[in-house]
Amino acid sequence: MRRLLIANRGEIARRILRTAHRLGIETVAVYSQADAGAPHVREATTAVPLGGNASADSYLRIDKIVAAARQAGADAVHPGYGFLSENADFAQAVEDAGLTWVGPPAEAIRTLGSKSRAKRLAQARGIPCLPGYQGEDQSEERLLAAASDIGFPLMVKAAAGGGGRGMRLVLEEQQLAAALRSARSEAESAFGSGELLLERALLSPRHVEVQVFADLHGNCIHLGERDCSVQRRHQKIIEETPSPAVDARLREAMGECAIELARSAGYVGAGTVEFLLDGSGAFFLMEMNTRLQVEHPVTEMVTGLDLVEWQLRVACGERLPVRQQEVRLSGHAIEVRLCAEDEHFTPHSGHILHFLPPPLGEGGSAG
Repeated sequence: MRRLLIANRGEIARRILRTAHRLGIETVAVYSQADAGAPHVREATTAVPLGGNASADSYLRIDKIVAAARQAGADAVHPGYGFLSENADFAQAVEDAGLTWVGPPAEAIRTLGSKSRAKRLAQARGIPCLPGYQGEDQSEERLLAAASDIGFPLMVKAAAGGGGRGMRLVLEEQQLAAALRSARSEAESAFGSGELLLERALLSPRHVEVQVFADLHGNCIHLGERDCSVQRRHQKIIEETPSPAVDARLREAMGECAIELARSAGYVGAGTVEFLLDGSGAFFLMEMNTRLQVEHPVTEMVTGLDLVEWQLRVACGERLPVRQQEVRLSGHAIEVRLCAEDEHFTPHSGHILHFLPPPLGEGGSAG
């Protein structure tokens, strides 16, 4: 890998830049017209404009990003997180252009990026899942009948995407029809797919995710868990590792299930398998994110590993540098997301008058 295009902006672009430059890899930034003066543009070896101000006209344009890679002489593409990072068509387009894709194969993204397909695969592999419905028959009549079999309370979820969009908690049967229509409409608008799934709701669970990593040689390990239970509007606010609710025995069990899911889909690279954990210690698959997570630095801090470096090395065909028994978790790390909100905790944009970032230490991600 000689020159890497980073198909993203902001903190994650700068995070990837730092590791790539440390490894002696030249970098290519891409940017919209609105981001022409952004730090990632200045810090990259070279930069290519995508045009447009909106993301739909720039960072979400597969054709423009592939063209930028060719123009800049890049031989690899890292998608970062968000935007096109979990888009199988983007991964395929990069590979079809003869470039190295720093991420999982397109088919693995298609399988695991759909909550319905991921759950069907998990059930076939004996991975715990909540009772639910992930069928192809998406008629309202079939969903209503399935909900009756599952029982209430239940969750209605968009099969594609995440971030709480297309998700509804239904406490009783008379709320269901309206929840289905509203969730489907939101899912179609946000993800271009109105496919829904149903599952039994846990009302006070912990949200615990497991970091997995796989290479092209069949090796797959986990790097412990992150607890993301503190959320608002289904958006993570605090992430910490290790989870105060997970002991060594539970960590091993969750890790084995996460590895089994990744392996069964032919996964390569960094991924996160998310579980719901109830008060008894039982856990259930929620979904898999087929990319590097926003909260990956807390895992780096307790393992002493650079996950972006691993991504780049694995994409080049190298084997994972450690085996499962060699992974060491030391200390405790917490990440807190700062959200621009008004006095009612509603998202609100405006000018930042003063901000003093924390010092960037080893494994840190202030940027």
